[in-house]
Amino acid sequence: MTTATRTDTVRTFIDAHADEFFAQGAEAERCGRLTEETVRLLREAEAMRMLQPAEYGGLEYRPRAFAENVMRLASLDPAAGWVLGVCGVHPWQLAYSDPRVREEVWGPDSSVWMASPYMPGGLLVPLGDGTYRFSGRWQFSSGTDHCRWAFLGAMLADETGAMVQPPQMVHVIVPRGDYAIVEDSWDVVGLRGTGSKDLVIEDAIVPEYRTMTWEDVSEGTGQAASGRTETLYQVPWSAMFPLGITAATIGICEGLLRLAEEYQADRIDANGTRVKDDPYTMYDLGGLAADLRAARAELLVNADEIWELTERGEPVSFARRAQGRATQVRAAWRAVTAANGVYAMCGGNALRMDRPMQRFWRDAQAGIHHAIHTPHTVYHAATLSTLGAEPQGGLRKMI
Repeated sequence: MTTATRTDTVRTFIDAHADEFFAQGAEAERCGRLTEETVRLLREAEAMRMLQPAEYGGLEYRPRAFAENVMRLASLDPAAGWVLGVCGVHPWQLAYSDPRVREEVWGPDSSVWMASPYMPGGLLVPLGDGTYRFSGRWQFSSGTDHCRWAFLGAMLADETGAMVQPPQMVHVIVPRGDYAIVEDSWDVVGLRGTGSKDLVIEDAIVPEYRTMTWEDVSEGTGQAASGRTETLYQVPWSAMFPLGITAATIGICEGLLRLAEEYQADRIDANGTRVKDDPYTMYDLGGLAADLRAARAELLVNADEIWELTERGEPVSFARRAQGRATQVRAAWRAVTAANGVYAMCGGNALRMDRPMQRFWRDAQAGIHHAIHTPHTVYHAATLSTLGAEPQGGLRKMI
């Protein structure tokens, strides 16, 4: 059964508890992590199960529905939407990991949350007996206080501890007992409520089956080896992981627009004129709102197109993946640019800390700082691909 023929229970829940999610956002910023009430609501909504396999109680939503729900939540509580956009993709990747690790993670409790990040902050040294010694430090582990497992990026070493050549990136799946959270490591200007703290590992022992090579992930070899036949788990990684992050960023901008519209509806400007009677402001706001709608549409249409290719069994080439990433990155920047314009038109009182607009604006700036939104190499690779060239090296990064 697809989301086209069933009720979207996650969206129904989010809408029914919209006021609660919104109220919790301010408290999350104060305490530097999602509140326990927000976590309770998300668990009750089964939001983190949207991309989880059905055999473990998952909902197996299409990517579009996942993105739409992340946007909606982020428009109410940016931190919660961000954590859902990041951590909500991890069940999708775990679905095509080794069956042994799937059972280790989901067997005792299929509702468990998983953290990341994928940045290669660790070194994986083989011990010669099917295990590795694993150490490192990672920044930006969103929602990590509420997670019991993590995907962490690493570089593969040889038995001497020297990095193998050419460099080989690996994703490593580790339980909460293997890593420490650095509590004072998240003091930032935006997305404070995500609690994206540092993680540290010292000499953890990891079995080989809890690792996934970058080729397993980026080129789909892990998906092919898993034997899974569901369309959801054949979609390329570069179309799935960025989706949640960009959806959250766009949703935050949509929340800012909503708050600005509520504020401007009754506002009298410095000249004593009702904003609604100012045609220039109406013109500008209309264009900015249209840009934000376009950013949303770009992201969702791209997700649908890649889904349809995958469902037909057609390979999603590097060139198409690069085009999709360029569309996704552009959508994020378009949304934040529009949100900046909207906020700039709200006058001096919009700067006051007792107005939520400033928090949404700061969170939007933080969203665009994520590495997945770096445009230069993505645009470069996408353009080269359209000209018949084959991008190499760093131009293939995160595509």
